[in-house]
Amino acid sequence: MMVPDVRWTMGLSLLVLLGIIGSSSGVTIMSIDFGSEWIKVAVVAPGVPMEIVLNKESKRKTPGAVSFRNGERTFGEDALTTGIRFPANNYFYLLDLLGKKIDNPIVELYKKRFPFYNIEADPERGTVVFRHNDDTTYTVEELIAQMLAYAKDMAMSHTEQRIKDCVITVPPFFNQVERRAMLTAAELAGLKVLSLMSSNAAVALNYGMFRRKEINATAHNILFYDMGASSTIATIVSYQTVKTKDRGYTETNPQVTVLGLGYDRTLGGLEMQMRLRDYLAKKFNEIKKTPNNVLESPRALAKLMKEAGRLKKVLSANSDHLSQIEGLLDEEDFKLHVSREEFEELCTELFDRVQAPIDAALISAAMDISAIDQFIIVGGATRIPKIQSILQGVWGRELGKNINADEAAAMGAVYRAADLGQGFKVKKFHVKEAVVLPIEVDFERQVENDDGSTSTKVVKRSLFAFGNNYPQKKVMTFNKHTTDFSFYVNYGDLSHLSKEELRNANAENISHVLVSGVTSAFQKHQQEGSEPKGIKAHFNMDDSGVLALNMMEAVFEKSVLVEEDKPKEEESTLSKLGSTISKLFAGTEQEREGGEKEESEDAEGKENKTEEDNTEKKEQDSNNQAKKENKEDQKDDQKSDKKEKEEDEKKAGTDKKKEGEKELKPKQVTVKEELNMTITHLDVPDMTEEQVAASKKKLEDINAAERARHEREAARNNLESYILDAQDKLYQEDYEQASTDEQRAAIREMCSTLDEWIYDEGADVEASVYKEKLKELSKLFEPIKQRVFEHLNRPEAVQALTDMMNKSSEFVQRARDAPPELQFFTDVEIDTMDKLITDTQKWLEDKEEQQQTQALSDEPKLKLNDIGEKLGALDREIKYLVNKAKITKAKKDKEAAEAKVKAEKEAKETGKKKNNTDNSKSSKSKSGGETKPDTEEKDTSEKIVTGEEPVIQESEESPYVFEEESEENNSEEDRRKEDIEVEKKADDKGHVEL
Repeated sequence: MMVPDVRWTMGLSLLVLLGIIGSSSGVTIMSIDFGSEWIKVAVVAPGVPMEIVLNKESKRKTPGAVSFRNGERTFGEDALTTGIRFPANNYFYLLDLLGKKIDNPIVELYKKRFPFYNIEADPERGTVVFRHNDDTTYTVEELIAQMLAYAKDMAMSHTEQRIKDCVITVPPFFNQVERRAMLTAAELAGLKVLSLMSSNAAVALNYGMFRRKEINATAHNILFYDMGASSTIATIVSYQTVKTKDRGYTETNPQVTVLGLGYDRTLGGLEMQMRLRDYLAKKFNEIKKTPNNVLESPRALAKLMKEAGRLKKVLSANSDHLSQIEGLLDEEDFKLHVSREEFEELCTELFDRVQAPIDAALISAAMDISAIDQFIIVGGATRIPKIQSILQGVWGRELGKNINADEAAAMGAVYRAADLGQGFKVKKFHVKEAVVLPIEVDFERQVENDDGSTSTKVVKRSLFAFGNNYPQKKVMTFNKHTTDFSFYVNYGDLSHLSKEELRNANAENISHVLVSGVTSAFQKHQQEGSEPKGIKAHFNMDDSGVLALNMMEAVFEKSVLVEEDKPKEEESTLSKLGSTISKLFAGTEQEREGGEKEESEDAEGKENKTEEDNTEKKEQDSNNQAKKENKEDQKDDQKSDKKEKEEDEKKAGTDKKKEGEKELKPKQVTVKEELNMTITHLDVPDMTEEQVAASKKKLEDINAAERARHEREAARNNLESYILDAQDKLYQEDYEQASTDEQRAAIREMCSTLDEWIYDEGADVEASVYKEKLKELSKLFEPIKQRVFEHLNRPEAVQALTDMMNKSSEFVQRARDAPPELQFFTDVEIDTMDKLITDTQKWLEDKEEQQQTQALSDEPKLKLNDIGEKLGALDREIKYLVNKAKITKAKKDKEAAEAKVKAEKEAKETGKKKNNTDNSKSSKSKSGGETKPDTEEKDTSEKIVTGEEPVIQESEESPYVFEEESEENNSEEDRRKEDIEVEKKADDKGHVEL
C-alpha cells in the first residue's frame, strides 16, 4: 500500500534543515527537474524553506511542451491543446534530441514516433533543427531554452522575486555534448546554472536529507529504481557519515555516494503509450468506418496519442476501461473496450527489459542483491502494476514507496541549489556522483626500435575511469614531449554498454587539443640551464559532470643562489629531552585551547600523541619542577655548545663571522610557464558566439512580440469593456440626470463608431491606438461619471462632516467647563478650535446653499474632495488636543500617586517609631509597674505593618472622553510641538495663526 503524502512533514523538517541568512536582497534560488514529458520547479526563498511551484492551473507539474500558432506562443497544457489540432506546431519530448546529430538512432526513433514533424540537419553542426515554416526554424537548444525561461517565469510569479540561479537535473547517462547543450540552452534562457545534477543523485539526496539522524558511520545501501517517460535508471547508493576539514575544524556530515548504475535509454512510459496508440489505430482501421488510414493523419495521431496516455493511467488502477474518441477521422467517432491483460500483452517485450538495469547496477557496484538494504521505486511508470510485480519478484521483499515519485528529484536539486548558491545556509550533505562514460587521453609518441629506426606509438592513459566519483581534479604529465604536440580526449572502455547503447550514446572522440609554445619554452629554459620536469595538463570534472582542460604548463627546475641566514645551533640532547617532557605533561598550545593538530611520525615511524593534563596537584608540581630543570639544562647546554664551537673555529684557522651576516647557497626552484592550447570539439561542435547571439536575438524577438501581443490584448479588452459600460450606464436614471441630451447623444455615437471600428479596421492595431481611442471616449464620459459619483456619495460625506463638527463642539464645551485641576488646554488652543468649527460650519452652509441652486448636469459646487479636506483639518486639531490631554492627565496622575506613596511611607515610618516607643514603655511597666496599652495606636500599627498598597482614586470624574490612542496620534503630537511654541507666544487676544 502506498505511503500517504508527507509533503507537510517535509516542509516542517526543513525549518530545521534550512536557515536563511543575509537575505536582505531577496535572494531566491530554484531547481528545474527537466524531464522528457514533465517539468517540475522548486524554489527556496527567504521565509520559504522548500516548495514546489504551482503553474497557472495550480498544478505541481507542467507538460514539457511549447507550441506556436498565429504568432502566439503557449506552454504546458495550452500547448498540448494546440497540438491536438495542429500537431506540427507543438514541440515536446525534446530532451531525447538534445546534443544529438541527425543520424543518431534516437533521432530516427523520434521521427518514427512523431512523423508529422519536419526535421532537418543543422548545416554547420549536424544537429536536429525543426522546420516550423518557410521562414522559421528552431534548434533543440532554442526550444528547451524557451521552456526553461517559462519555468523561471513560473518561479518568479510564485515567489514575486527575481530569480536567476538554478540547478537543472539531467539523466545520469548524458554524455559530454548533451551536458554542454543543456548549459547552452540555460544560457539562452538567461539562467545561471550553479550545477547540472543527475536526476538519480537528486532523488537520493532528497531521500537522505530527511533521514539525517538515521545515517551513521556504517554504510547503508539503497537501490533506487526510476522508470520515467523515456528511460529507466537503476542506481545503487551508499549513505554514511564522513569527516571533512573546513577552516581547521573537523566536521562529520552525511554523504551519499553513487556505487553502481544501470539504465535503459528507451524503456519508459512513452514507449508503452506509443504501443497503445498504435493498437488503437489498428483497431480503428479494422472497423473500416472511413477509407482513409488513421496513421496518415497527423491530427488523428495526436488524438490517439492523448487517449493512449489517459488509457495507460486508467489501466494502472482498473482492470479494464472503455476508450472513446469523438471525431477521430472524417468526423467518425471511435470506441473500444481495452483490458489490462491486452495492455500487458502489447508490452511483453518491454516488461522483459525491466530487470536488466538492476543487473547492470549490481555488476557495476560489484555487489549482490543481498547487500542491498532497501529497494525504492521512483518515477511515474513504476505505478503500472505489472512493473511493480516484476520488481517485487526481483527484490523478494516489499518495495519501498516512501518517497514522492514525481517531485523527489526537484526537491533534492533545490536543496543542492541552496547549498551552492549565495544567501542561504543549509546543513551539509555531500553528494558524490559517478562517471558513467569513462574518459581517457590518447597521444602519439616517437619510440626507437631495436634496429635503430623510429616509429610512432599511440599511448592511452585513463583520466576518469568508470565509476569514479566527481567533482574531481586531475593532473596529467607528459614527460617525453619537447616540441609542440597534440592529443585527443576520448571515451574510454565502454565494454559495459550494449551494442545498441553504444550507438545511442554516440561515444565518439570528445575533443582534440593542440598545445603550442612548447618548443620556445624548452629553448628558453635550456639556455638558462633548467632541467625539464614535463608538461602538465590540468583537467577538471566539475559538479555538472562536464570535463574541462583548465591549463597547460611546462615545468622546469633550476639551481639558483639564494641568501640564507646562518643556521641556528643544533638543540642539545638535554634541551630536546626537556622539551619532550614539557610537551608530554603540558600539551601543545593548540591542544590547551581545545583545538586539533596533526602529529608527524618519529624516526621509528610511530606517532607521538599528546593528551590534556588532567592529573592532580601533585603531578602539576612535578611538571613545573621539570620545566624549571629543563630551562637550566638548556642554558648550560647553550654555554657548552658555544664554547666548543669557538674552539673548533680556532683550530680550523677561521674567523668568527659577524652576527646577522648572510651567505649564498644553491637551491633548486620550480619554474612554470603556461602554454597555449587550442581545443576543438569532435563529437558535436558547440554553438559559436555568433550562433548564440543570433539565437538570443531570435528568442528576444519572440518575447518582445509576446509582450506586445499581451499589451495589445489588454488595451483592446479595456476599450471594449469601457464601451459596454458607457452604453449601459447612459440609460440609468442617475446618469440621465447628470447629463444633457446632447452629451448622451455624442457618447452613444462615439461608442457605436468605436464598436464597429474594433471589429473592422481596429482588429489588429497597436496597443497605443486602443489607448488613444479610450482616452477620447473617456473625455466625454468621465465628467458624467464623476458627477454621478459626487451626487450619490455627497449626503454621506456631509453627514460625516456634521457629526465631526458636533463632537468637536461638545469637546470644546466640556473643556471650557472643566474644573481647574482638569484644565489641560490654554485659552489660545480652545479659541482656535472653536474658530475652526465655526468657519467650517459657515463654509458648509454656503456650499449647500449653492449646490441646491445647481442642476445635476452642472459642475457641482460642493465636492467630496473639499469635504474631505475639512474633515481632515478638524480631525488633526481634535487629535492634537486629545493627545495633549492624555499626556497631561497621565503626568498629573503620576505625580499624585508618587505623593500619596510618599505620604504613606512617611506615615509607616512614624508608626514604627511610635510602636518602638510603646514597646519600650511596656517593658518598663513590666519591670517597674503597670501601664495601660494604647489600643488606638496599636490598631494603627497593625494596619501599617500589613504593607498593603494604597488605593489611588480620582477625586473627580474626567470631563473628557478619550478614544484609544493610535500611531497617528503619537505622530500628531510630535507634529504639533512647533504649534505649541507658537501658541505660547500668542498675543493677549489669543489669536494664533494655524
